[in-house]
Amino acid sequence: MPVAVGAGGGPVGSDRVHVLKVGAPDAGTVVVLVPGMFGAANDFRLTARDLVASVPGIQVWAVDRREENLADRSGFGSGFGSASESASESAGADPVGYYLDGRYRTVEPASAGYFGRWGLERTLDDLRCVVLAARAGGRRRVVLGGHSWGSTTALAYAAWDFDGRAGYRDLAGLAVLDGGVRGAFEGTGAPVRDSPEEVRERLAAIAGGQVFDMTLSGVGLGDRAESTQIWYQLAGWYAHHDPAGRSVLQDRVPAALRVPFPVTNAALLGSFVDAGFGWPNDISVHSGRLAAEADGDGVRGWVDDGITPIGRVAEAYAGPVPGVWEWYWPARLSVDLDVSDVYADTDLARSLGLRLRHAPGLDIPLYAFQTSYSRGTVVESARRVVAESRIPYGVYETDEGMNHLDPLFAATEHNTATRTLAEFLRRVVGAGHR
Repeated sequence: MPVAVGAGGGPVGSDRVHVLKVGAPDAGTVVVLVPGMFGAANDFRLTARDLVASVPGIQVWAVDRREENLADRSGFGSGFGSASESASESAGADPVGYYLDGRYRTVEPASAGYFGRWGLERTLDDLRCVVLAARAGGRRRVVLGGHSWGSTTALAYAAWDFDGRAGYRDLAGLAVLDGGVRGAFEGTGAPVRDSPEEVRERLAAIAGGQVFDMTLSGVGLGDRAESTQIWYQLAGWYAHHDPAGRSVLQDRVPAALRVPFPVTNAALLGSFVDAGFGWPNDISVHSGRLAAEADGDGVRGWVDDGITPIGRVAEAYAGPVPGVWEWYWPARLSVDLDVSDVYADTDLARSLGLRLRHAPGLDIPLYAFQTSYSRGTVVESARRVVAESRIPYGVYETDEGMNHLDPLFAATEHNTATRTLAEFLRRVVGAGHR
């Protein structure tokens, strides 16, 4: 469902956000979830189903940032925004040629100067439109949460000054999944690049035209801003629609990432996402393994023996709309989220237009969940936020058997995150906070 937001200087159709809504529309509590870096609303479809089945009286809204309006998903057979019908027809029921042969509509950095201005202020102004719509004039409570940098975004919203009103005043609770502020990511080994010198260099690069964050290009699936995301969605699409069929994509995968024998569509997706194939913690799950024996046609399938069945990953990744992966991530948003880690109204934050003025006043409960990804620093940081504010209580949960993406897609019976988050939500709903 579209939500109207303010103008942002982008192309026609980009001045709106979309929200995936799961659960009864008359629910008294809405849980608004923000995806992390390169994440999109379909990150939360399975989580949302589990939560609304477990907690009476809630609806879950998963947010797509305005950047998702720029992705051409018409090759998968449907789309929104300005995606053309003719593009969908040309792709037919087989999207591989449309995307891998470069027939899709792309965005070039040279034509996207506006992207350099889409930072945290733009994101939070958009998110406020969603939160106010969820509140429905104050008739419903809102719990705001997110995954990874979506957690950072949610906490920044709570501390943000919206024309004199603190963001947390419109919330009944906060829920952070494997992310946050105040050193939440220290244990991952990825440095927070927030020194004034580094910020100046990054802003200069953005002003020079490097408006997209290219972090995912390091995965090895292509050097365009959207290359890796397209590969993941293609792999999910074929694994979802024909899991046991011989892989359509295998012969086109870059040689360094190619499995050296024929595999099924499901097995290829498994090789893209399972931790056993050496993928970093932040883009992997514990799903299973390749079958030891080939079938009668010499093709190896996938064996689910982990907490996250490959079919659930395929369902989420296939989309087509909403998707799991955001194609174009603003480099400016990365700068702002790094600087927000200090969670205070510093000179550097103010110089970037970040209005993080209300962290000490937070007075709503906080839930924090961590996987093996952060080596304990997500919960440590959440405890700091609670200790430095007026938060009445914090709930801290850990499952070291999970990787960073497992909480989003793990089987219901194995998902510690959704089970414990549901317990927190029942407490919030029962207490009747704002």
